[in-house]
Amino acid sequence: MIKVNNFNKMNGYIKKYNIDNMFSMDMKPFMELVLFKKNEYICRENEYIQYFFLFVEGKAKVYITLSNGKSLLICFDKEFQTVGEMEVINSEAAATNIQVLQDTYCIAIPMEQARAYLLEDTKFLRFIGDSLGKKLDRNLKNSSINLLYPLEKRLASYILATGEEVYGAGESPGDSGKRTIRFHENLTEIAEMLGTSYRHLLRTLNSLCSKGVLMKKNKYFEVINQEFLRKLAADLYK
Repeated sequence: MIKVNNFNKMNGYIKKYNIDNMFSMDMKPFMELVLFKKNEYICRENEYIQYFFLFVEGKAKVYITLSNGKSLLICFDKEFQTVGEMEVINSEAAATNIQVLQDTYCIAIPMEQARAYLLEDTKFLRFIGDSLGKKLDRNLKNSSINLLYPLEKRLASYILATGEEVYGAGESPGDSGKRTIRFHENLTEIAEMLGTSYRHLLRTLNSLCSKGVLMKKNKYFEVINQEFLRKLAADLYK
């Protein structure tokens, strides 16, 4: 985690998401803008976090570790999300792992100040009550997806959420030029994350290749039919 000393950038996020309206008092003196680099963890299971985070830019995957040591995907986080509201209330360790998939910005409020000023703030408590309700609804739907949807659809959603976007020479994310998506995560870990076997995952990847959706390269898969993959994924993990 890197602290970013850029008040104008932080203030831009505060205005964009109306963050001031979350609190009855001015919490800006306690806010810090922080950057998590790609693959870094915002929090890990069973570890105490030192900040209440407002997720304002980027993308992360949220997963849990089961008693057999395997991992299971819960959802993907995008802006605007909160991280650590339950830890503010009950002072317990984090219940999930949150790993960023790209460089990600958060506004951080130290837990000490969050507990001192926000536990009696009815405006903030209403906000996190609504936030927790939405998370519960989302996670229930995602649990149903893990059980009921075929692997091909879940894998398509996972690839779109975690794949690396690659742009042509001289292009950037703001350009309208051609963009490709590369997918090169550890397949054993992905099989665990999606609750399937390594063999079934390989069969599904090979099936997508035979349909002209993916192309196997040396150390990664490249998405060659994004439109088909997006229709197949249908934004399952929200």
